[in-house]
Amino acid sequence: MEVIKLREEYIKLGQALKAAGFVDSGTEAKEAIIEGAVTVNGEVDTRRGRKLYSGDIVVFHGEEIKIED
Repeated sequence: MEVIKLREEYIKLGQALKAAGFVDSGTEAKEAIIEGAVTVNGEVDTRRGRKLYSGDIVVFHGEEIKIED
């Protein structure tokens, strides 16, 4: 599980995928999100601008990202 520490109040979904190293570019993140390959707190979310806050869990191809303060 990757842990991303927030520097601000939130991080956007596409940015979180890049920060965790799950994708190489914003375009790749956008495609994965639009295809429905990403879940946030157990639900598919197709908005790459989705704001993630402390406690949120993102799953992409079986890999988890936990968002923390």
